[in-house]
Amino acid sequence: MNVRRRLISSTAAAAAVTLGIVTLSACGGSSDAAGKGADGKLDVVASFYPMQYLAEQIGGGHVAVNTLTKPGVEPHDLELKPKQIGELGEADVVLYLKGIQPAVDDAIAQAGVKNTVDAATLTKLEAHGTGVGHAGHDHAEGEHAEGEHAEGEAGHDHGSEAGNDPHIWLDPVKYAEVAKGVGAALEKADPANAADYRKNTDALVKKLGDLDTDFANGLKNTTTKTFITTHSAFGYLAERYGLDQEGISGIDPESEPSPARIKELQDVAKKDEVTTVFFETLASDKTAKTLAGDTGLKTDVLDPLEGITDTSKGDDYIEVMRSNLAALQKALGAK
Repeated sequence: MNVRRRLISSTAAAAAVTLGIVTLSACGGSSDAAGKGADGKLDVVASFYPMQYLAEQIGGGHVAVNTLTKPGVEPHDLELKPKQIGELGEADVVLYLKGIQPAVDDAIAQAGVKNTVDAATLTKLEAHGTGVGHAGHDHAEGEHAEGEHAEGEAGHDHGSEAGNDPHIWLDPVKYAEVAKGVGAALEKADPANAADYRKNTDALVKKLGDLDTDFANGLKNTTTKTFITTHSAFGYLAERYGLDQEGISGIDPESEPSPARIKELQDVAKKDEVTTVFFETLASDKTAKTLAGDTGLKTDVLDPLEGITDTSKGDDYIEVMRSNLAALQKALGAK
């Protein structure tokens, strides 16, 4: 994935400061819902799809959700326009994930916003390298209990603090923790509808729990535990379900891997009986196909769910995650 750091322009920053960004959070902010739009709905701005999905599922008919990252736009490359800054300023609630989109982080920081819903604060983040469960962190089967994450692995530099991996939504358990925090934030922002937000949160948490069970059962018995991917976004998923993620070239799926890394992956593929090289929907499949061609492997899509497009294998988070499960089962030789 392209992770070029782009600073918000001084013009946009000035606009952000001028307009101000009023947000509410689970850990602060007013409980006064007077800022609702003309339609009586709570105006929620979400930074990108995983935040949008939570807002829509939990908010239901009580919220009007706008996302800063439109379908098909690579989230890390997002450049905020003055109009988007204005939408932030007019929002009742802003949901974002610090460390995934520098432009969003910068806009909020430069505007001096104190009250915001940062999903990264609603669960525990860990550092993941390109070879989670492999290079420097070999896991024996069954060694993936909660909390057993490597300290000091190669950092996953998305701009998150301490090199932590921000891809928490790809672990249904962590995503459910975030959902609970978002639900609490919406309850505080709109207490009149708190009961509905609580009910919707519970329903979503149950769906995510069912998804977690399906992943755990579906990946329990496989021929291999190792999968190769162009985008090292699946560290939490690998940890959760006892798998080993091998990233081709780290966090940038379009960068060219070194000859040494190619040789290492060839050895890993042979040793661990790897069958498939995964690529994602919003980036080129060139690197994956090159490696697959050199090693005689297949290619397939493993969607990091940073956006839903016409090419996504599903219409929402749950459907795409189930497609990811099916792809992993096929690649890993699930029994």
